[in-house]
Amino acid sequence: SACLVGSEMCIRDSFMGIRLTTILCTATILFFTPATALAWVDPTTGLSHPTHVTRRAEIPEKNWHPGHRGVDLAARPGALVMASGGGTVAFVGIVAGTPVISIDHPPSEIYPEGLRTTYQPVNSSLSVGDSVDEGQVIGTLARPVPAHSGEHDGLHWGVRTGPDAYIDPLTLLDAPRIRLKPVA
Repeated sequence: SACLVGSEMCIRDSFMGIRLTTILCTATILFFTPATALAWVDPTTGLSHPTHVTRRAEIPEKNWHPGHRGVDLAARPGALVMASGGGTVAFVGIVAGTPVISIDHPPSEIYPEGLRTTYQPVNSSLSVGDSVDEGQVIGTLARPVPAHSGEHDGLHWGVRTGPDAYIDPLTLLDAPRIRLKPVA
């Protein structure tokens, strides 16, 4: 049937069409957009994906075996270091000559005991008990301890899920975006 311009029925049908279009567009965007990480960021850049990993995690099967309980991220001494997620400062101090800061993150469905992230070598003016937000500057990268210089340059970032249970910190971040360019 024909619709008279400005009639109530015609206007109602237009709004229904707009609503349906909006719902379909929103559903399409949600369906085709990759899932994001649980609000974690690379502590050297504040981005949701890793940028420059210089050494990957090598989490041992048994906690007393050798391994690399975290990742090393490229950064120069003096670079700002950010909290990878919101939480509470659990430790600030020196461990084996290396300045360290650790942050406890609240429990979640995936990690019911919460997480503890550790950053080293990082000089920080924060204190135990201070609250931090995701992406907040927590300190500056210190010079590496001479015994480890060249071996672990940059930021070491570790994550524990319990007293002796470590995970690869990169699993908290979104996958990096890879863009291929045509060859000329």
